[in-house]
Amino acid sequence: MASSSSAAAHRRPKVVFIVGATGSGKSRLSIDLASHFPSDIINSDKMQVYRGLDITTNKIRLADRRGVPHRLLGSLDPDHGEMTPSQFCSLGDDAISDVASRGNLPILVGGSTSSILALLAERFDPQARPDLRYDCCFLCVDVLLPVLKKDLPKRMDRMLRMGAFDELAGYYDLRRTDPGAWAVLRKAIGVLEFDRYFEKYPPPRGVRPGDAWGREDARERQNYPVREGAYQEALREIKKNAGQLMIRQVKKIRQLSESGWELHSLDATEAVRLATAPEEEDVWKSQVLEPSVEIVKQFLQEK
Repeated sequence: MASSSSAAAHRRPKVVFIVGATGSGKSRLSIDLASHFPSDIINSDKMQVYRGLDITTNKIRLADRRGVPHRLLGSLDPDHGEMTPSQFCSLGDDAISDVASRGNLPILVGGSTSSILALLAERFDPQARPDLRYDCCFLCVDVLLPVLKKDLPKRMDRMLRMGAFDELAGYYDLRRTDPGAWAVLRKAIGVLEFDRYFEKYPPPRGVRPGDAWGREDARERQNYPVREGAYQEALREIKKNAGQLMIRQVKKIRQLSESGWELHSLDATEAVRLATAPEEEDVWKSQVLEPSVEIVKQFLQEK
């Protein structure tokens, strides 16, 4: 009896990892899975770990979390410098241990495979089978790149409607008085692209997210085609850079698969293609969610 208890105490925690390119539906799947298994979601995205620019970095809104606890999401001060892989390893390990100790399933979600690699293995050797710290189940939300790129303008429009433009204007204004403020967030897609626009057409001093200055700027852009042209150029740059990010993410995930990592691929192409169509929910459920639930059930049953 004692030996059985000892073995259980030293058993590696079971952890589910959801990977995929930006816009593929990773956050949605994590929330859906948490409705089937008592879970905490742990963020592994390198930008979303910091406080600030919540819309620009596409953090899942509190209203969309359905009460599921989220760890390492907007929890680090962006003025304290860039998080290193070893720091993420320590933070992630603490979060996983705490979630598992309470009997919940840790679900890690994010597009930053370098963070996942730092957490799971001492080093990544593409020629060797990985020796992982945890008992892992990898779910890969897979969407054809042309479909992801076609959906990108819709995602950008949604983020702009939610206030990303005002958020970025507020961040630009903050750095006019404190150039080093939130320096790590300058790597977020959208910051540098719109900085070029704000340098030509500066927002008013003291503008903050929620001030609705963006509506005033939109009226100005309608009256001045050159201003509108600069705005559209920023959007084109964001699309280009987001598309390049998608390509890098897909390549890194493919490298993991080719190196012996067992990734369960879930084809969300049709769900993304259908977007807001009435049948999209049924397609997501049948092609992504239900297979994921069965994979995780089997994973949890394994000794």
